[in-house]
Amino acid sequence: MGTEGFPYKLYLVTDEAACLGRNFFWVLEEALKGGVDLVQLREKNLPVPEFLEKAKRCMDICCTYGVPLIINDVLDVATISGAHGLHLGQNDLSVAMAKAKLGEAFPVGLSIDRRSDLLLPDAMLAWYYGVSPIFSTPTKLDTVSEWGLEGLAWLRAETSKPLVAIGNIRQDNAAAVIEHGADCLAVVTAICGAARPAHAAESLMKIITKVNGR
Repeated sequence: MGTEGFPYKLYLVTDEAACLGRNFFWVLEEALKGGVDLVQLREKNLPVPEFLEKAKRCMDICCTYGVPLIINDVLDVATISGAHGLHLGQNDLSVAMAKAKLGEAFPVGLSIDRRSDLLLPDAMLAWYYGVSPIFSTPTKLDTVSEWGLEGLAWLRAETSKPLVAIGNIRQDNAAAVIEHGADCLAVVTAICGAARPAHAAESLMKIITKVNGR
């Protein structure tokens, strides 16, 4: 997977707590069965050795379904696990520094939290922009404010980079998010916390396909 092209439509960002006590790897596999085509393993509080072991197991499952795995923030975990990409926030290591260590061709996504982030030098180096959050969400509390649909539409007009929208995206607002410029929907609770994760993923993918087919 190179830095050019972004065919992905439904992006699962993992959250152990959102799985509601169910087996994390079962939830992941169910999501993949339902059509998730990109996964980010996000573990902000897990020690690196445990994060790495979890990443290796996730890689095995994702590879079974032919789905790329992205690691949030930790370069060593991304490289040692053999993950397909890395995702960075505005307060993490810079994209330029990550690429200096991982190679220019290594895919690195970047969170865009405010309009001014688009003007920073790292922005043009990113593989895609994680537009965060579209709507306020309890799973991500370190953000300044929500983009909303109008903000997303503004960003779509300002860049040709792939836009991955995240933040309280559900079945009842997914179509509007796509219509306002998102190339891909990133979800946490809507799949991890669903009673039937595979069905939830399948339903979201149907909405995306329907909107894109108009």
